[in-house]
Amino acid sequence: MSLSNNNPALQAAGLTKIYGSGHTEVVAVRDVSLSVARGEIVALVGPSGAGKSTLLALLGLIRPPNTGRIIIDETVVFDNHQVKVNVRRFRRQKFGFVFQKANLIPFLTAAENVRLAMEIDDQPARISRRRAMELLEYLGVAERAENLPSMLSGGEEQRVAVARALANRPSLIVADEPTAALDSVHGRQVMELFRKVAHEQNAGVIVVTHDHRALDLFDRTLEMEDGQLRKSHN
Repeated sequence: MSLSNNNPALQAAGLTKIYGSGHTEVVAVRDVSLSVARGEIVALVGPSGAGKSTLLALLGLIRPPNTGRIIIDETVVFDNHQVKVNVRRFRRQKFGFVFQKANLIPFLTAAENVRLAMEIDDQPARISRRRAMELLEYLGVAERAENLPSMLSGGEEQRVAVARALANRPSLIVADEPTAALDSVHGRQVMELFRKVAHEQNAGVIVVTHDHRALDLFDRTLEMEDGQLRKSHN
């Protein structure tokens, strides 16, 4: 792992998430602590129902934990039951998200899908156009810039989704099963892109995956079971 800046992109301590109460109470995440450095790519693995996606939702500020502390890029965002930032704005500025489905807007071209992430954040059009093309070229799909999502392969759609996630130069990229809909060859290519992004763009990257064939691409692997982190492998 070659880090140009190994300050933590993410620090989390004592995260717990409980759904329901009484007889229906389910502890989805139990007292989880972890960190992800800038320039580091981390896999989160474990059986279905282990709490991986719930943990990712907590780390991505999509859902609040019941207890715990979250620090993103040295800013305390959640502590002692209190949200410390404007979550919607903070997510736009600091996070990139990639999911199992690319979720591209079907009536926008590949370039327009990437530009939209910047224009929502009030970036001037000339800057968003240039940045979108730079990212599509960086991820090997510049020639598809004017194509609608329906004209792209699954692997190309995910590359565009990664470009969109990078648009606002995030500190942290969180990805939930981003290769589940791809065959093994294209799935590995996408994982290689995440590694490239982490190491070259100096972002922290955490990926939930069931694909153990690509774990050699990660700097660390965290194993989760019954809502808890059980093991860590370098």
